[in-house]
Amino acid sequence: MAGTVIDASASDKSPAESAGSAPEQDAVFAVRKLWKVFGPKADKVPGDASLTDLSAQELREKTGCTAAVRDVSFDVKKGEVFVVMGLSGSGKSTLVRCLTRLIEPTSGDLEMDGEDVRGMDKSSLRELRRHRAAMVFQHFGLLPHRSVLDNVAYGLEIQGVGKAERRARAMEMVEKVGLGGLEQRRPGQLSGGQQQRVGLARALTVDPEILLFDEPFSALDPLIRRDMQEEVIRLHKEEGRTMVFITHDLAEALLLGDRIALMRDGKIVQLGTPEEIVGSPADDYVRDFVRDVPREQVLTVRRAMRPAESGEADEGAALAPDTLISDAIEAVARSGGAARVVEDGRCLGVVDHACLLNVVARLDEGGPAEEEAAA
Repeated sequence: MAGTVIDASASDKSPAESAGSAPEQDAVFAVRKLWKVFGPKADKVPGDASLTDLSAQELREKTGCTAAVRDVSFDVKKGEVFVVMGLSGSGKSTLVRCLTRLIEPTSGDLEMDGEDVRGMDKSSLRELRRHRAAMVFQHFGLLPHRSVLDNVAYGLEIQGVGKAERRARAMEMVEKVGLGGLEQRRPGQLSGGQQQRVGLARALTVDPEILLFDEPFSALDPLIRRDMQEEVIRLHKEEGRTMVFITHDLAEALLLGDRIALMRDGKIVQLGTPEEIVGSPADDYVRDFVRDVPREQVLTVRRAMRPAESGEADEGAALAPDTLISDAIEAVARSGGAARVVEDGRCLGVVDHACLLNVVARLDEGGPAEEEAAA
C-alpha cells in the first residue's frame, strides 16, 4: 500500500497510450476503451469521432447524452488494492458498477481472469456476482429484521449453502472483522462503523476473488472511518485479496492504494502509484489535487537520492529504497551525515539533508533515475 516503489515503466505511459496494450498476465480485471453513455442513441457516441472529443457540456448540448465513463483502460493486478479516485460526477461509481455489469457498459472490452464479462449470459453473470466478486457499498444494505450473523450469512444462503455450514462460516467472518459477541444483535442496535463491518463480513463470507468497495466509509465519522481503513489494510495483509476501492478522498486513496486511477469527467487523467501521483502529477488538475499532500509522508528515498560520492557508498546508515522521506529525515538527523540507499547489497545512491529537503520543498524535478544514482 503506501510506500510502493515507483514502477518507471508504468509511469512512462499515459492511460491513453496503454489503452491498446495486451492485458497483464496476472490481471484480474482487464478493461480496454470502456464507455458508458446515458441518453438517446448512446451507442452512437463512442464510435463517432466528432463526438468523442467533445467536453461533457458540449456532448450534452449536442446529443442529450452524458458520457459517465469515457474511453477508460486499465488492468487490476491480482492481489493489489486498486483505487479509483475522483470528485462527485467523475464517473468512478459508474465505472465500478460496469465491472460486474450492474450497469451495462455502452462499448469496450471487459475481461475477468481472461473471460469476456460483456459476453457472459445471465447464468455466468450471476455466478460472477455471487461467487467471484463481492461489493461493499456506502449504504450498508443490511436486513433490519435479521441478526448480524444471519446478515453475514445471507450471501451463502443465496448460494444454497446449508444452514449449519453458512452460520459457521459467517461466525468466522464476524470474528475476523471484530464483531465477536455482537452476532445476535440487529443492525439497528449497532453503530455506523459496526454496521459497515457487518457489510464487510458479508462480502468476505462468500470468499470472493475480488472485493469492490464503492465509497464504503464516506458516511462514517472521521475516527470510525480511520478504524475501517485500518481494517481494510489489516485484511489485505492477512489475505492478499484483490480489491478495487472507490473514493473521493485523496488521503484515503494514498493510504490504501497500491495504484490510483484519478478520474475527471469520465476519463482517467493519471494512473500510477501514490508516489507517482504525488511526485509526478500528469497535469495541472492532478497537481492542484495533490498540492496539500505532505510529500514526505508519501515519497520515498528512491526519488530523493543522488549519486554516491567517493567513500559514501561504503559507510553511513543504510535505508531501503521504499523508505519514506519522513523516516529518512530522522535517520539522517541521527547519523549526522548522508545515508545510503541499499537494495540487495548494492548501493543505489545516497540521501542527505539537502536532497531530502529539496523533495519536501518541491524543488526536485522528478528525482534521479536509479541508473544515474548507481553510476
